[in-house]
Amino acid sequence: MSSVIDVLKSTWEELTAPGAQFAWSEQEVRGIKMRVFDQAPPHMRFFWELSAGYGEKPYIVFEDETITYDEAHAAVRSLAHHLRDAHGIGRGDRVAIAMRNYPEWALSYWATISLGAAVVGVNAWWTSAELEYGLGDSRPGVIIADDERVERLLPVLDSLRAERPLHLITVRSDRALPDDASRWDDIVDGAAAPDGLPDADIEPDDDVCIFYTSGTTGFPKGAQLTHRGSVHNLLHLAFANTSAAMAAARLAQESGVAEEKAKDVAPTIMVPTPLFHVTANNCVLHPGTASGAKLVFMHKWDAGRALELIEREEVVSFTGVPTMSREMLLHPDWESRDTSSLAAMGGGGAAVQPDLVEKIDEAKGAVKPSTGYGLTETSGIITAVGNVFFSARPTSAGLVMPTLEAKVIDEDGNDLPAGSRGELCVKGPVVVKGYLNRPDATAEAIQDGWFRTGDIVTIDDDGFVHIVDRAKDMVLRGGENVFCAEVEAAIYEHPNVAEAAVFGVPDERLGETVGVAIFLVEGTTLTEEELSAHLEPKLAKFKIPEHVWFRDEPLPQNANGKFLKRELRETLTAEADLNDPA
Repeated sequence: MSSVIDVLKSTWEELTAPGAQFAWSEQEVRGIKMRVFDQAPPHMRFFWELSAGYGEKPYIVFEDETITYDEAHAAVRSLAHHLRDAHGIGRGDRVAIAMRNYPEWALSYWATISLGAAVVGVNAWWTSAELEYGLGDSRPGVIIADDERVERLLPVLDSLRAERPLHLITVRSDRALPDDASRWDDIVDGAAAPDGLPDADIEPDDDVCIFYTSGTTGFPKGAQLTHRGSVHNLLHLAFANTSAAMAAARLAQESGVAEEKAKDVAPTIMVPTPLFHVTANNCVLHPGTASGAKLVFMHKWDAGRALELIEREEVVSFTGVPTMSREMLLHPDWESRDTSSLAAMGGGGAAVQPDLVEKIDEAKGAVKPSTGYGLTETSGIITAVGNVFFSARPTSAGLVMPTLEAKVIDEDGNDLPAGSRGELCVKGPVVVKGYLNRPDATAEAIQDGWFRTGDIVTIDDDGFVHIVDRAKDMVLRGGENVFCAEVEAAIYEHPNVAEAAVFGVPDERLGETVGVAIFLVEGTTLTEEELSAHLEPKLAKFKIPEHVWFRDEPLPQNANGKFLKRELRETLTAEADLNDPA
């Protein structure tokens, strides 16, 4: 019988062979030769127009609201004509969207990109000052914002308008507004919408979206995602699902075990992460819309509410960050809620620790673990793996997608031989055009088409990428590199640990030592001595945390579910004299 990995790899080769569904050829894109899918549509508007065929099927569920595909298309047509006719929005222009995950986010997105304009995805957590910076940098002609964002925007609106016109459209807001602002309900009328979208001339390498990277220092950078990049990310996701399903079917046939039939429910996907990140927008909204899925939006993340919605809406796929999956598995309602519809639980945004792969795999029902690894700058995923293939390589992030080339380099930028540990670089159509208004940052990050991810990885003999850590999320202890992800994975193997964030702690003698903040499973205890005893067989002594903080509350996270390590480090290290030799 063939090995699990051999079957997966042979399926990949078949699907990408010349003339096959996912065949690719080398083409020149923006002066760089790279792999491009032969059958790739030219732009994202193609997929939105294609989704009109889903008619009365439910498209978006938000709390007690349900919007069908027909209703969504009518609203998008209405808004698109308004943006063009009232504000002159067209190819090369920008429209900012600043709101939580309301249905209007998705409708505004499709209306904007269908005109050939680019969406500026505004981080909903931004303060007034950050809004002023981001909008001043991206210079949109229109901003569509909900009440919370309007409140923060109004103090800086006049300053922004001093530079150029900026029209405000408000969503779900009753507050007093400037006389020239518009309310969504006054301008979007699906019942009176024109029959078709406005005509638009869209090229594959036009900007489709500007997403701001969080960054570790300084102001965030606006990554310019293209239509070509977003199309290829969508096709990569389709490829990953298709290849995994085909390979699983072949394994079942070889073993003589009846293949598990797909669940007889409508394809329903939960969207728990913010749409202003590629995880939710490019990796959930895009493929979900193209496949006619029902998308379940949440007002804000809450594990108990998520389990309630999974039961109520018969969610098939949960795509969030690993922290969210862990919180649901640990929630007291996990056993009582009906999650039998759930077939896949995973996502991206951070590495999935091996213990979490095992916990998902062993969870009740037929839920299978999955992950995708990528960045804003790659329009979504670089690698993906799921189901039994993830269980076979639980420490990996999967295989590199077909139209991407990958290499590993050292600190000086030299290529390293296979199996070496170093920084991952990738080249392909999903790599962003650059950083808006930041030519120096673009030149530093993208060289001859190769994007430097900043992630330290190894690539095994089968081509699976194993993420060691972020290059900038590494503790340098007395000349020894300690990769935070490795230490966190070992800590998470302790059953009492619900959340753990490892970071460097300043030290006069060693430069840095290892620290960790831990939030325990409710009703359990753990001492620093017990943690060290748990880690001693798993890690070299210099990797075991010397500073341990047990927190009474969940660890702080950003909008995309990643722990705020810098905030934790600054807060916790200020509490004591860490250089006291005692």
